[in-house]
Amino acid sequence: MDGWQEHRRYLFAVAYRLLGSVSDAEDAVQEAYLRLRRAAPADLVNPRAWLTTVTSRICLDMLGSARARREAYVGTWLPEPLAGYDDTDLGDTVALRESVRTAVLLVLETLSPAERVAFVLHDAFGMDFERLAVVVDRSPAACRQLASRARRRVREEAPPRKPVSAQEHQRVVAAFTAASTDGDLSELVHLLDPRVVLRSDGGGAVPAARKPVYGHERVLTLLSWLARRYAGVGLKPVPLAGGPGFVLELDGAVCGVIGVEVADGRIAELNLVVNPAKLRLWVSSPDVGNG
Repeated sequence: MDGWQEHRRYLFAVAYRLLGSVSDAEDAVQEAYLRLRRAAPADLVNPRAWLTTVTSRICLDMLGSARARREAYVGTWLPEPLAGYDDTDLGDTVALRESVRTAVLLVLETLSPAERVAFVLHDAFGMDFERLAVVVDRSPAACRQLASRARRRVREEAPPRKPVSAQEHQRVVAAFTAASTDGDLSELVHLLDPRVVLRSDGGGAVPAARKPVYGHERVLTLLSWLARRYAGVGLKPVPLAGGPGFVLELDGAVCGVIGVEVADGRIAELNLVVNPAKLRLWVSSPDVGNG
């Protein structure tokens, strides 16, 4: 199909925000493509609109089973880390950037599937309520209410952050580099917000804190333990879709990805994914999601 790669990038961006999983998003987009090949109307005028509706309905179906799996998840569930990529051609850059932050994706996990779809499609991608009504099988008025409830929850629980400046980004990179190379946490300490939170996702497969750790003193204690426990682990800076990040490598193998959220010049969140099931694509390629 002409232009499929362009549509694929857009559809993946939608599906990832709806599912929080790179592999699930890729599956949803692939299924949408297969349906296009098999069942697209002969007089199809707007392939992207048709594909967006189909992909979103596939994701809506997948969200039900995903919720059941995540309720039985061992420890803290975090979205699968996604490498940063240029999405400036996909819509409102600010809305897209906000909708892929870990804090926002975690709030979306608490919404009903219909609320999540309404928020992502309307607030992040600008879909009007008439088209949205077709996706979620509700009236436009009901879709407006779904999006409003979801938007209120997101604003209350994951308020917007200012974009990280180049200077702030460099300070974070330098502090983490020092901590990983010689165990010097002094610079990192100065960057921690007093209310910082550290979340770690091991999925029960590898050791990780089962619950989020709050406060700079407790986070620092945990980081100090991790530095001793995983001596020899190297950190490589990498842009993540939600902000600055690092790939953790041990003996040349990827063993984790950590995302950093900075607010007012300090580290407000650390999100560490060490669940091997969520690192498979990083092991094969560090540019996950770029295609």
